[in-house]
Amino acid sequence: MNAAAIASLHQHLLAALHPAPTETRRLFHGRGRCYPGLEHLTVDWLQGVLLVSLFRQPSDAELAALKQMLMAFTQTEIWQHSQAHSLLLQHRYLLESSTEWLLGEVVDECLISENGLRYKLDLGQKQNSGLFLDMRYGRQWVQAQAQGQRVLNLFAYTCGFSVAAIAGGAAHVVNLDMARAALSRGRDNHRLNQHDLSQVSFLGHELFKSWGKVKKCGPYDLVIIDPPTFQKGSFALSKDYQRILRQLPELLTPQGTVLACVNDPDVGPDFLIDSMAREAPTLIFSERLENPPEFPDISTASGLKALVFRQQPQTDADA
Repeated sequence: MNAAAIASLHQHLLAALHPAPTETRRLFHGRGRCYPGLEHLTVDWLQGVLLVSLFRQPSDAELAALKQMLMAFTQTEIWQHSQAHSLLLQHRYLLESSTEWLLGEVVDECLISENGLRYKLDLGQKQNSGLFLDMRYGRQWVQAQAQGQRVLNLFAYTCGFSVAAIAGGAAHVVNLDMARAALSRGRDNHRLNQHDLSQVSFLGHELFKSWGKVKKCGPYDLVIIDPPTFQKGSFALSKDYQRILRQLPELLTPQGTVLACVNDPDVGPDFLIDSMAREAPTLIFSERLENPPEFPDISTASGLKALVFRQQPQTDADA
């Protein structure tokens, strides 16, 4: 992160906030490796809060230069016109992902919007704020597909997919995540959007010990699988994804659809396509959702993979 890279970031921020987005957006995505010297840095616009995240420890000189540029940026007319009020610098390379408040009053939460829906985010307390911005098109797709459907949202986190599904007219959504605090925030997000919570279920369980509960609530018209790449003691992408896929025939209606996701840059889309063909061959690959343009990546195989699979219609010969 040399002087030229920091100057380039400054120019990106000036352009990205002129004018400021009306909803939450990523303003700069260095992790796609399209900007030399900035591969370990991202900047998010949380509607008044600018969150800068570092994923690699900089040298003392690099950190000082970055902070100097950011503070100078807050003195520009573009910053003032954006109505930004807070500047945060998160050190994601540290175990506790500590956050510095470079500007603004320290608060624990903020409210943001995406596609007309509202979400509550955590600020400065946790590694992740509560909404993965690269899945914006995925949530839009779910909202467009959800009318009248029963939806299963695995690894639900703070229930972003669930909020989108209910907004799209889903009949019922079942959210499963072992982190009950995240599901509690999911309830908050539904309440923010004035949703009827009788249409939403929250299962705070470890998935592989809970297939009975999950199947009891089915069958489902749409199953969403968006797991972490690795979660110590509960999920490892390379071996556990297949265990989920082989359960899908018992979870889905005959016309059911699956949105299967993976966000490991070292795992390409063929991992999902080949695994599905092997573990649940009645589900046929349909399409890969595009990623938002604010997440450029040097390789299409490295970015977020959100793949749609649909049940193959049963023929008389299959019956």
